[in-house]
Amino acid sequence: MAVSFRQSMAVARYIFEQKRKGVGRYPLVLMLEPLFRCNLECAGCGKIQYPEEILKKRLSPDECEQAALECGAPVVSIPGGEPLLHPEIGEIVRRLIKHKKFIYLCTNALLLEKKLKEFTPSPHLTFSVHLDGLEATHDNAVCKEGGFRLAINGIKAAKRAGFKVTTNTTIYNKANPEEFRTFFDYLMELGVDGMMLSPGYPYEKAPDQEHFLQRTQTQELFQKILGNPKPHWEFNHSTFFLEFLQGKRNYQCTAWGNPTRNIFGWQKPCYLMSDGYVQTFKELIEETPWDRYGTGRDPRCADCMVHCGYEPTAVNDATGSLKNMLYSLRKDMLRPRRKHPPNLDVVAPAAPIQFGTGAALAPLAKGQRPEEVPVGEAMVRLPSAATKN
Repeated sequence: MAVSFRQSMAVARYIFEQKRKGVGRYPLVLMLEPLFRCNLECAGCGKIQYPEEILKKRLSPDECEQAALECGAPVVSIPGGEPLLHPEIGEIVRRLIKHKKFIYLCTNALLLEKKLKEFTPSPHLTFSVHLDGLEATHDNAVCKEGGFRLAINGIKAAKRAGFKVTTNTTIYNKANPEEFRTFFDYLMELGVDGMMLSPGYPYEKAPDQEHFLQRTQTQELFQKILGNPKPHWEFNHSTFFLEFLQGKRNYQCTAWGNPTRNIFGWQKPCYLMSDGYVQTFKELIEETPWDRYGTGRDPRCADCMVHCGYEPTAVNDATGSLKNMLYSLRKDMLRPRRKHPPNLDVVAPAAPIQFGTGAALAPLAKGQRPEEVPVGEAMVRLPSAATKN
């Protein structure tokens, strides 16, 4: 597991303290969305489908700091939208680090190289870069030609500057298992500090609904991708969660483990579903009917195996008994590893497109650089009805 020893110990202390106090529902990771605006228009995402007046809104540094203190989770994930578009994102991160929170700043990395000067390397800060596969697959998933190259440039710049960098990959139903095994090898040689994986969930506002995974598809696909893992692969997940993705463990969702605070308030019940908002974390925990959600309870949850709901369950299971703790220690901390020095000059192997609506990406004009393509100009062409709010 790629999580640092420092973070692992901080999270473990936090969990045992909650159990000692008899707290039944406690958060592990705060999902803090300071804005919904993005500089990509991915077919599998629904955030930018909001009207313009919503996309203009953002949380202030004071609101972000208050949310982190109110929630109390040791880890804060900052997704969006694209957080690097927030004009005060550097101040937000500095305040959270001041409170010893472990920050995962989620970014498509199109602006990462330009924005690095706003941050200082810290064991409490990790850039989590969205990469959905090798070049053709990623560019088609994010609907922008050249997106992969820009993201890789951002990763290289961050690594050269001394930052920790992980990746976050959503895998869809047309994925080629061998491509992703090659993709993992490439990321490890590049020097990425860890990889996160999530099966595509049918997010209701997403324009493209065709390529999300059903539960049995997820298990079969991840068995092929993660079977016989290579020793140098480093995932930013517990072994228990990776085994869950392969159908080796049966878990119920722990949505309260990763609560979401965004521009509307505290989102019920989770990051991917919106059944209303409340204004305080206390209200979220005490007033949300948690037992109504999850597999076998709410039909919207039937195919979900996403880490924001199931990683907390896996972590709690890993600390639930001495047997599980020893198993987790052996698999995650004591397993043999092959360390490779980062190779920032490694060339990404090519891969065929495995995901998309079937429409081609618009080609770059002669002499045009990827970063010069306006958002939307290199998008997959979607039916006009699919883009309505």
